[in-house]
Amino acid sequence: MSLALKYPPNYTVKDYNKWEGNWELIDGVPYALASPSFEHQRIVGKIFRYIDEQLENNCPKCKVGIDTDYIIDQHTVVRPNVFIICKDIKNKILEAPVVIFEVVSESTAQKDEKLKFELYEKEGVKFYILVFPEIKKAKAFVLNNGKYIKYKDFSKEIVELTIENCKFKIDFSKIFD
Repeated sequence: MSLALKYPPNYTVKDYNKWEGNWELIDGVPYALASPSFEHQRIVGKIFRYIDEQLENNCPKCKVGIDTDYIIDQHTVVRPNVFIICKDIKNKILEAPVVIFEVVSESTAQKDEKLKFELYEKEGVKFYILVFPEIKKAKAFVLNNGKYIKYKDFSKEIVELTIENCKFKIDFSKIFD
């Protein structure tokens, strides 16, 4: 067995707060965040813009945000690409968002599809949506009895989600245009 696997790092949020650059910390293990591509940022911006406009008018209790630290515990801090939360937050997310979108790239696929999938499921995030710009597809999962089940795949469809008695739509044909 590799020594690195035998003795994994065990950093805390206190350590994380001292680091330079962009990182996530999951169960004490640091993960460097790559510089996002232009396409990645455009998709994040579009998702934010479309949801923000709808929530602002229909559901002022819920807010959408981008790339904000979500502190789960003393050994885990992640930074969802886009999230919706229906509670007051100041600078950091301290409770599970209702919806999380992760824009998946080749370098983040395993972390987004496996590690964060299980993490968000465990934390009770109601909807987890993986967005794949390369293949112009999104995969949505909904929490059901503590486990994610496939809600639907989208490429050019409109998805309507209900959170906190508020409905909003995302037209994936506009996200992937």
